[in-house]
Amino acid sequence: MKNSILTILAVAAMVACKKNETTTSDQSSDSTTMSAPADTSMNTGDSATTVASDANTATNTLSAQDKKFADEAAMGGMMEVMLGQLASTNASNATVKSLGAMMVKDHGKANDELKKWASASGYTLPTTMNAEQQKHYDELKAKKGAEFDRMYADLMVKDHKEDIAKFKKEASEGSDASLKSFASTTLPTLEHHLMEAEKANNAVK
Repeated sequence: MKNSILTILAVAAMVACKKNETTTSDQSSDSTTMSAPADTSMNTGDSATTVASDANTATNTLSAQDKKFADEAAMGGMMEVMLGQLASTNASNATVKSLGAMMVKDHGKANDELKKWASASGYTLPTTMNAEQQKHYDELKAKKGAEFDRMYADLMVKDHKEDIAKFKKEASEGSDASLKSFASTTLPTLEHHLMEAEKANNAVK
């Protein structure tokens, strides 16, 4: 009788062990199944990295001259439009007011063309003026009457002389064909602006 009881207990212990092994195996299988989404997530990350790498490669094809010119042209163009808007409303001299309207129209068009080039090239242009340009804007905004007219006309003469030099340099020394074309085709407009700015400057002296 005692031996029979021991035998029954031994069998029960074996069954319990077998059940535990089955449960552990099932849990391991479930854990393996749950790990699958993590692999998918990693693949998505790899794809995003590839896209970013392609964009960086496109940007890196531009020369230092191209990048410098594009940045300066974008910031300078923004300033010309913003100063022109001030002149269109605040100038007291008709010639200066007309010059401001011309700057808004022509530089606005040039800015749009530069943005199209940047989009096609995968290049990010500045979206704000630099500190010096912002200072010019703030100082001009505070001026009134004849004082405003003189400052605006003087700024336009100086700025366009600098712009012409920068655009000529890009047209001759740039590496990107489209950007060089933009520089060379915009030059005649800048030269016309300089001529008109000098007329306005003489008119308010």
